[in-house]
Amino acid sequence: MAWFLGLGIAGIVVLALSLVLDGVLEGLFDGLGVLDGLFDGLLSLPVIAGFVSALGFGGALVLGTTGLGAGAAAAAGTLAGLAVGRLTWHVCRALMRDQTAATPQGDDLIGTAGSVVTAIPADGYGEVLLRLAGQPVKLAARGDVPLPRGAEVWVAATLSPTSVAVRPVER
Repeated sequence: MAWFLGLGIAGIVVLALSLVLDGVLEGLFDGLGVLDGLFDGLLSLPVIAGFVSALGFGGALVLGTTGLGAGAAAAAGTLAGLAVGRLTWHVCRALMRDQTAATPQGDDLIGTAGSVVTAIPADGYGEVLLRLAGQPVKLAARGDVPLPRGAEVWVAATLSPTSVAVRPVER
């Protein structure tokens, strides 16, 4: 029973290390040409760790609760390990395919409405508060005409990553 529990604990330790070190353990094997790409799919460290943990804990459970021998416990643990390994593989594949939305760019600000938070002089910069992807963003702003604090503005152009050209909203 100690061997099975040791396998289960070893699998959890490998899983924790693979999550914490984020690919470092897999990177150790990348330098070996023979094993190139071997740990990318079915034999990734999370899959191996899940298999070994389920093998160990499943075998210990069967051995401790039934009168069956070590061979039957190993067979039951192997089946549990295969099931957990496959589940881990599917979860990892789903997580790797997860795509995020496109990152907002400076040109996405053009046409955005906002308000002046620091007055904009005719020959200098002030500040405006805009919403980019639902988040408030405060940027330096320049206008053709002086704009008082609280004025509603539209972004006419992006001058730099942190500044925009604005024009007043006419109603």
